[in-house]
Parts: sequence; structure tokens; C-alpha cells
Amino acid sequence: MSTREERAEATRAQLLAVARELFAARGYAGVGTEDVVRGAGLTRGALYHHFADKRELFAAVHEQLEQEIVASIGSRIATVSDPVELLLTGMTLYLDSCMEPAVLRITLLDAPTVLGWPRWREIDARYGLGLVMMALTTAMDAGALRTQPVRPLAHLLLAALAEAAQLIAHAPDPEAARAEMEPTLLSILDGLRT
Repeated sequence: MSTREERAEATRAQLLAVARELFAARGYAGVGTEDVVRGAGLTRGALYHHFADKRELFAAVHEQLEQEIVASIGSRIATVSDPVELLLTGMTLYLDSCMEPAVLRITLLDAPTVLGWPRWREIDARYGLGLVMMALTTAMDAGALRTQPVRPLAHLLLAALAEAAQLIAHAPDPEAARAEMEPTLLSILDGLRT
């Protein structure tokens, strides 16, 4: 990478870091582009060189969070050998991630509204679908789950996870909602065992 490309990448990373902090603390509506550039010590031109508008900056922050969630879950389940335990652990770790303030505010509360439901689901599926399909395929190949079409099942599990996450995010007591969601969500997998 050239020095110019490195500077451009550093500028983009700085904008994303500041925007993430601000969006997590104040929400999308409470943050202006001027807040972001001031916090990053950059110009509006730098912001608009990398992002068309505040919505696209927010989308990049949301996508970065999704990447981090999937990478974290993937690395933490890498050592789990039992295929059903792999799924159970992955689902539990996802629910844990829903309790992180940045994920709660940016990914669960603001992203569906700011980006629109179709784009929010597309980003969610882009990162989570592959991980869920891999885990389901592994469990089916091991004979731990009934064999069935993997893609539709993965979409349905992702939808259940997304709904659980939304219930947690919108609950008056997210901790209590999370505790209530987990056993019900995990019981879905019990029904898929051989």
C-alpha cells in the first residue's frame, strides 16, 4: 500500500472510530457530521471523500460491528468440538453481544430504522448466515441434527436470533429479556436433534 493509501485508510478508520463512539453514546439522530469531523480532527471534505453522507457512515459503522461480532463468535467457537454445543455456544455468544452498549444502540436500535429493514437484514445475513450454515452443516454431517435443507433453516435461525435481539434491545430491562430469551431460543435446537 502506498503512503497515500495508508493515509486514506487511517483517515477512514479515524472517522469510523469517532462515529462509532458518538453513535453508541447519542444514537444516530443525536450525532451530526460536524460532531464526527470535529472529534476526528478532520475536515468535512475528508468525511465526504470516504462516505456519501451520514447514513453511509452509519452503515459502515454498523457493518464493522457485525464483522466484529461474527469474528468474535467464530474465534470463540473454534475450539468447540461437539457440533450441537457449537451451535448453542454461538447463539449464547450472540445474545451476549446484544448486551454490549454499542451493539445495542447502533446495530439493534438504530440500524433497522436508519438503514431500513431490508438493508439491515441483508447486512446481518451477509455476516451471520455463513457462520450459522457452517455450524448447521457440521451438526448434520455428524448426525447430531436431522438432515434437512441448510439454507432455509439457517435463515430461520437467524430470524429467531434477530427477533430475540430486538426484544432484548426494546425491553425496559434488557438483562431480564436476555435471560428470558436464551432458554426459549436454545430449545429450538433441541427440537432439531436426531
